[in-house]
Amino acid sequence: MIIVDRALQARAAAGKPIRVGMIGAGFMGRGIANQIINSVPGIELVAISNRHIDTAKQAYLEAGITDTSIVSTITDLEDAIANKQFAVTEDAMLLCQADGIDALIEVTGTIEFAAHIVMRAIAHQKHIILMNAELDGTIGPILKVYADSAGVILTACDGDQPGVEMNLYRFVKGIGLTPLLCGNIKGLQDPYRNPTTQISFAQRWGQKPQMVTSFADGSKISFEQAIVANATGMKVAKRGMTGQNFTGHVDELCKLYDIEELQKLGGIVDYVVGAKPNPGVFIFAAHEDPKQRHYLNLYKLGEGPLYSFYTPYHLCHFELPFSIARAVLFQDAVLSPLAGPMVDVITTAKINLQAGETIDGIGGYMTYGQCENSDIVYQDNLLPMGIAEGCRLKRDILQDQVLTYEDIELPVGRLCDKLRAEQTAYFAPSKVLATVR
Repeated sequence: MIIVDRALQARAAAGKPIRVGMIGAGFMGRGIANQIINSVPGIELVAISNRHIDTAKQAYLEAGITDTSIVSTITDLEDAIANKQFAVTEDAMLLCQADGIDALIEVTGTIEFAAHIVMRAIAHQKHIILMNAELDGTIGPILKVYADSAGVILTACDGDQPGVEMNLYRFVKGIGLTPLLCGNIKGLQDPYRNPTTQISFAQRWGQKPQMVTSFADGSKISFEQAIVANATGMKVAKRGMTGQNFTGHVDELCKLYDIEELQKLGGIVDYVVGAKPNPGVFIFAAHEDPKQRHYLNLYKLGEGPLYSFYTPYHLCHFELPFSIARAVLFQDAVLSPLAGPMVDVITTAKINLQAGETIDGIGGYMTYGQCENSDIVYQDNLLPMGIAEGCRLKRDILQDQVLTYEDIELPVGRLCDKLRAEQTAYFAPSKVLATVR
């Protein structure tokens, strides 16, 4: 960030701002628009796509832009950009294809639709900043393969907790310690929450009940920690993570972990409920050099063997523009998969489910997501949470039972299923490929 701010100032002074388009103009999208337009020299939000055009216009309006051009063709969009007009459209593919856009912000929270967006954007050489851990945690590794082949950056973002964790991870690793735990701090965890229980909170903050539910029932944090695992090579200590309830400071929490177990697993991702500073993130790390451990003790980090580092906040849309600059100006991804998945998010019954029902998806009434190590997911043919929406149940499923591909019928013709199968074939260990369909 210390480099990024001056790089953006230089682009602004040269009259060559980074030109970005945004797909999705909901609660978070409106915040992003306001931030870029009013607080970030060197980046221009030249176009917004949303399925309802008035919502796209509202995002600009809330940022102080009253004059927007409605476009419906590539030519119209490119002309608007060339003429310094802010464009809105219902056709997201226009933003993926048009000249005059350097990078795209994907903030829809969808899986199938977002998969089409990302693949089209990659094909047209657009860098992509995802505020969509659900997509990333489902098919991020294979999307990264396509992005690498096209020479573009596909990355999660600064500001979301996974990005904040990864920044801290890189810092800790950069000063010579070995990160052994990447942690996320939550205020609530109840897998049985649903859109009805969360509607008042959602209305208070102007959010969708399904999105709020995905935070409350643990699905969101599962996706967030899965993509951190995939970016670091870490695993989970057990299905669902340990998820301790702890009301003290995270510095004290490090005493509750066995360093030898963490080292044996190669590091883990985890979360804690109730700890301070909420809603921050933390890294527990070790140092092999006793001389350096002496210095760490002098600098008030304690005697070890685990040392605690934390960031006490994550500021979402305030920080996201830095991700754009990092991708476009420095070809630096905030967070992206190292290779194949290390951790997946699996579908778990929130209630007793009946044969013939169609699963309603993330943040709904029927299922919640849990982290599981990917080798087990492959071996047991478990159903990824990001694939579950729209699947038809072939048999009854009891509450808290995990679902497999054998339990469901997939919808016909979805790109997300094709990419998931491709990801499995590309990365899965050969010994388990025969069990995965």
